[in-house]
Amino acid sequence: MARNLTQLELLIELEGIAASNVDRHLAMAKDWHPHDYIPWEQGRNFAAMGGIDWDPEQSALSELAKAAMITNLLTEDNLPSYHREISENFSKDGAWGTWVGRWTAEENRHGIVMRDYLVVTRGVDPVALEQARMIHMTNGYSAMAVVDEKSRGREIEIASGAGFLFSVAYVTFQELATRVSHRNTGRVCDDPIADRMLARIAADENLHMIFYRNLCAAALELAPDQTIEAISTIVQGFQMPGAGMPGWRRNGVLMAKHGIYDLRQHLEEVLLPVLRKWNIFERNDFTARGERAREDLAAFLDRLREDVLRFEEQRDRSLARAAAREHQPV
Repeated sequence: MARNLTQLELLIELEGIAASNVDRHLAMAKDWHPHDYIPWEQGRNFAAMGGIDWDPEQSALSELAKAAMITNLLTEDNLPSYHREISENFSKDGAWGTWVGRWTAEENRHGIVMRDYLVVTRGVDPVALEQARMIHMTNGYSAMAVVDEKSRGREIEIASGAGFLFSVAYVTFQELATRVSHRNTGRVCDDPIADRMLARIAADENLHMIFYRNLCAAALELAPDQTIEAISTIVQGFQMPGAGMPGWRRNGVLMAKHGIYDLRQHLEEVLLPVLRKWNIFERNDFTARGERAREDLAAFLDRLREDVLRFEEQRDRSLARAAAREHQPV
């Protein structure tokens, strides 16, 4: 059995890759300012400042757009937890520390601009939004919560470098999933300002994904068995980082039902493109240990393809029933 690299060994070996990708990111990232994406002329005081408090009639967003915007914003709000996870699994020194700081600062802009937009346009109830933020951030986030119970046994086998490898594998998929969700949310807001804002956020998320994807690719070259085990575990236990927030199930179902983020998008726009980029099913550098993890992953993807078809059949029937009810005579 190939020796597991420790987290420190992985960080030392991959620091050059991290440094080159930090440079790449800084060269490609575009500076932008949240205040440039907010229609400030729509703003007005709430009751505490002599104005009027929020009323549902003030919102121009559909129920779908509200659900998606709230879900995406509360996900971004949990940044302190994500920062802690990344900083604990990376390093505060050198390229690692530079990346953690830069990534955190860029992610923080996403929450700033989305909240400003929603408050100024009165898109959602700001009191309910704040209450949900308090609950979600108090609960926090743990990377290991994304590991499915049936896969937890693998933690023991790859424990020495588990934190780093789980982290880069998970964040690769998560950043891409978030990009898809933000971009599709912008399209259902029926507001060119919101669409432009969320397209800007999605572009950031894509660059973040590329950084983590490149690091995970380098880890595959360095420790193929150890890394494919982490990838397989993360894919099989994947949950979006907003799981558990207030209204998560209702909003998630609504978003999936209307194509903002559903199982097919998760499979075809997130999982498969990344796995192809890593040449997971063409590689020949796994030992029997890594091959077992790859076979587990392949079997899971086959099951997921079946789940996609079942979900779409159920969704189509549900939408057809809803359409029929709308057209029934009163």
